[in-house]
Amino acid sequence: MVRTADWELEVWGPDLPSLFQQAALGMYALLGLRLAEGPRKRRDLELEAPDAESLLVEFLNELLFLAESEGLGFDSFELFVESGRLGASLEGAPITVRRKEIKAVTYSRLEIRESERGLTTRVVFDV
Repeated sequence: MVRTADWELEVWGPDLPSLFQQAALGMYALLGLRLAEGPRKRRDLELEAPDAESLLVEFLNELLFLAESEGLGFDSFELFVESGRLGASLEGAPITVRRKEIKAVTYSRLEIRESERGLTTRVVFDV
């Protein structure tokens, strides 16, 4: 019998771009990523989704895809998030160390809500 495991990460930020950036950095921390020194790589993304929660899942899954397919991780984010659209200019480098694996970002219990810290959410990862 195959059993799945989950990790959950709580993130917050004053606005959606900050929340998305913190979620990405948190996911990279869970993965135990280290990026190469030297030349930087840049990627631009445009994503659409019906709501902010779906957009967050799409964004994080796209970062996982880039880590898998191109071996790239990012530590600099310029994000624009509005009305179900995300524009991102990312800067990073090749991944030199990856200590853990994440299969996917899930929609489990995902809800972006206002709190004393601004916007907050919990992201569940299938590992």
